[in-house]
Amino acid sequence: MRTYNEKISIYHGMVSIIAINLAGNFYPIFAISILGATNYQVGLISSLPPLIALLMTIPAAILLNRLQTQKKTVAMSVLGARLLFLLLIGVVYISTSYQAWVFLIIIAFMNVPATIANIGWQTLISGMIKDDRRGSFFSDRNRLLTIAGMISTLIIGIIMKNQSNNATSYQWLFFTALLFGILEVFFLMKHKETVQAVTSTKKSSMDWSIFKDHGYKWFLIAALCFNFTWQMSWGIFNIYHVRIAEATILWISIFSVACQLVQIFTFPLWKKWAELKSTTLMLVWAALGMALVPFLTVMSTNLFYLTCVQALSGFFISGVVLLLFNLLLEQSPEETKTYCITTYNVLLSFVAFIAPQIGIMLLEGLGIQKSMELNSFLRIGSAFVFLLMYSRTRKFTKTLLVKN
Repeated sequence: MRTYNEKISIYHGMVSIIAINLAGNFYPIFAISILGATNYQVGLISSLPPLIALLMTIPAAILLNRLQTQKKTVAMSVLGARLLFLLLIGVVYISTSYQAWVFLIIIAFMNVPATIANIGWQTLISGMIKDDRRGSFFSDRNRLLTIAGMISTLIIGIIMKNQSNNATSYQWLFFTALLFGILEVFFLMKHKETVQAVTSTKKSSMDWSIFKDHGYKWFLIAALCFNFTWQMSWGIFNIYHVRIAEATILWISIFSVACQLVQIFTFPLWKKWAELKSTTLMLVWAALGMALVPFLTVMSTNLFYLTCVQALSGFFISGVVLLLFNLLLEQSPEETKTYCITTYNVLLSFVAFIAPQIGIMLLEGLGIQKSMELNSFLRIGSAFVFLLMYSRTRKFTKTLLVKN
């Protein structure tokens, strides 16, 4: 039986994923087909938002740490981010030579309020969900959100199957995303939040003791290594699908639906395996599976084949999405949880900024085939870092038990 906040969180997540899918999924094809973006600019679609997140995370954390309640701030931040969809609608009316750059600037500024919302939501939801329900709840939530995202993406693909080069169609997408963004705000405000007690002690903007925690320190190393290898190929995938395989909006939607459909059925499997074995150990297998995807992708430009590859990636992405967040909460000490989440987001933003840029540099220097193959090898390496974390944390835990 789900609690009230769990139900509201699921409703909020559903409208949020629809808002993101209506816009974010089609940024690359919009930039390439309508705005004439270069490979470098396509890479910036992936790396500019995390750069802004990197700059905003610490100020956002300081702001949120000083608040007794976070719900309203998070909701208003979401509203601010979604209102910028209105500016995206107007990009096509700007002089052609500046369209792609203005588009990128708007996306970057969108992540100022979005960063506040993201950190605030993570802290908010971690305080609302009990530890013993965390694995089950996030497994169910991720599955239901994926269903909502899959259905919305499929509908968009069918409606816009012949509209890949129609600027007006993208404008309607952005406007509809705004409407769902307003629904996000509504459901965020419906959460029941416990007011934090007022303290006379001024909270520090950083607690450096978190780096002394063995489990959290290893989590940072492993998670950041994996995210670097995962995100460095995002721009390359977008370019391969649109420029090389010549995928239309319909096919981009089909890729997404295939990926999400598999996720729906595999979230419970990863949850079960993590409970039987270990969250860290299962991340080893998820990372190894993710290493197959770049290598398999460049073997063919057949769109049906690429759909199957995306379906395979969905199996491992479900594990990564579920397990990484659970491992973050698992390895973050309760008394410093906000600092741990904030630090992870800062470092993750830095990685997310540089990784796609390095990926595009590899693409320009090595070509698509070799850069994708290299990315597969690097992903295998990140899986072994998770294995090392599993080994070291187990040994550390056993040592503590012996001492006690």
